[in-house]
Amino acid sequence: MVATTVTDAMVAEVMAELAGLEDSKIREVNARHGDDHGVNLGKLRALAKRLKTQQDLACRLWDTDETAARLLAILICRPRAFERDELDVMLREARASKVHDWFVTYVVKKNPYAEELRLAWLVDPDPVVASAGWALTTERVAKKPESLDLPRLLDVIETEMKDAPGRLQWAMNHCLAQIGIEHAEHRARAIDIGERLEVLKDYPTSPGCTSPFAPTWISEMVRRAP
Repeated sequence: MVATTVTDAMVAEVMAELAGLEDSKIREVNARHGDDHGVNLGKLRALAKRLKTQQDLACRLWDTDETAARLLAILICRPRAFERDELDVMLREARASKVHDWFVTYVVKKNPYAEELRLAWLVDPDPVVASAGWALTTERVAKKPESLDLPRLLDVIETEMKDAPGRLQWAMNHCLAQIGIEHAEHRARAIDIGERLEVLKDYPTSPGCTSPFAPTWISEMVRRAP
């Protein structure tokens, strides 16, 4: 990413403000979820709201390689301003869990190259990159399933999810649940796959929250549907 109109002093000022928001207790909690920052996300969003959209500043903040700065960059950038190859490079740089999730959700999904990248990332050998492809596929399952081969997706999930690395497994499981929730004709098979593979069956779930175990997730969301 290259910026041309933002000064070093401007970047330093924002970085100092982010440093002032650092909370060691928040950092400790985030570390357990794969995130190396200690900034309250509500305060981070308030800062982004004050800064408003600034693409050049977003570029400079991303290039700091600091997690909190990259989260702020995501919030103040213009998602449609990025080219395909630029998004691909940025995703591969986004190794922190929250940065990865926000980048896919707030930037890639709003970019014209989202579908092209979805197809490329689905088959990428890097499991973290592939997880982004599955996240984009889950979005398609829910909002634009036309032309998706849902039986084929279920075949891949059935074959590969059990032994997939953590983040990729989580993304594939979400897609499995979404297929079961949104598409009644595939619901029985989705539940059966989840029951046989038992992925996330014992995942600790807080009271009042829905388990990520696909059969439970599917059944609960279908029950809630009007």
